[in-house]
Amino acid sequence: MISMIKRAAFYTLGCKVNQYETEAVIDIFIDNGYQIVNFSEKADVYIVNSCTVTNEAARKTRQIARRAKRRSEDSIVAIVGCYTQAFPDEVRDIEEIDFVMGSNNKADILDKAEEILAGKSIENDVKEYKELKEYEELELKRLTNTTRANVKIEDGCNQFCSYCIIPYARGPVRSRKKEDVAAEIKRLAEQGVKEIILTGTHLGAYGSENGNNKELTKLMADLTEIENLNRVRLSSIEGTEIDKGMMDLIAEEDIFCPHLHLPLQSGSNKILEAMNRPYTLEEFKKTVAELRNRIPDLAVTTDVIVGFPGETEETFAETLEAVKEIGFSKVHVFPYSAREGTPAAEMEQLNGNLVKEYSKKLRLVNEALMLDYQKEFIGREKEVLIEEVRDHTTGLLTGYTDNYLKVLVDGSDNLKNELVKVKLKKSVDPYHLKGEIIK
Repeated sequence: MISMIKRAAFYTLGCKVNQYETEAVIDIFIDNGYQIVNFSEKADVYIVNSCTVTNEAARKTRQIARRAKRRSEDSIVAIVGCYTQAFPDEVRDIEEIDFVMGSNNKADILDKAEEILAGKSIENDVKEYKELKEYEELELKRLTNTTRANVKIEDGCNQFCSYCIIPYARGPVRSRKKEDVAAEIKRLAEQGVKEIILTGTHLGAYGSENGNNKELTKLMADLTEIENLNRVRLSSIEGTEIDKGMMDLIAEEDIFCPHLHLPLQSGSNKILEAMNRPYTLEEFKKTVAELRNRIPDLAVTTDVIVGFPGETEETFAETLEAVKEIGFSKVHVFPYSAREGTPAAEMEQLNGNLVKEYSKKLRLVNEALMLDYQKEFIGREKEVLIEEVRDHTTGLLTGYTDNYLKVLVDGSDNLKNELVKVKLKKSVDPYHLKGEIIK
């Protein structure tokens, strides 16, 4: 039996883009009188915003949806997003699912759910990924966190790296209008959000569908005109997509965080070619050198895939050496996992134990690099944006510098969501510095 006030629950897997879209869809449900409840509670509608980057993400999506149906047989359960887009037939075969939607038209999720609740039948229409040609405008109205907010400005990817399913799950590049991005960020700044994270499926491709590779730089220049905007951070960008104008903006405009996440993926040109990455190691290193020369205190973080098909002791040694030489401030280590539907899944796979061994070695290198980067700032003063949640181990306030150092400080709760001046005193571990608030 459906209650007078309908209840909806959401579960999000995957990236910042998915998180942004879920929050925007939640706003639509709230505007239409729904109460939002935890996914573990009984609800009239359960929405699973899916991820399909790995087989494990797809398996977890199926598991979560089935649990929801068992919790409340009369409820509506839907899987939407990347998994559905890339493997629609696989999702439709899940008996517990009432409807599916792909990566587009998420604003229509409410209407679909309402039709089923009213006893109507609907068509499960998932377009081919190549047909996703229009950017779907969604926006955040209510904030669960006023410290920082993700703002999606682009969808889709045209790169087709051999290990990645995302182009099939998100479709080709589509970009949001600059004026719509600026309007949302202006509103968020007025609501007290201190840090904006520009995000997209392939952020650096923003505007490229129109033949212009400098649209992201132009957008960033426009953002400098917004009042009360404290920080802007780029979520992830290819080194090949950073032009001189972007370097100058990050170096000269205080709102832009001196932190760039540049995915390396491998330090071996042989493996980079097999991955269908758009650069050589030499080109990547040259870009990082230019960035560091132009932008003081720059943090360069990265992703590395370990155990890609064809990886040998020699190519892995090249990656270790490259990571050390470049001196990243943090390395996200991803043990390679074959994803059905990608070219790399058809290649000869490495032994799982070898992949684990390589991953362990790179993680140890990463921790040493993180400590090395921290040492550069001990004794210096940096502005720290205090998080809304305290560190669960120490009970201390936590926050991030603009160059993405995580800092622990002693202070009162009224400092949450504030930018405070902190003297960095010592390394606690590779992931934390201890600081002292300057009164």
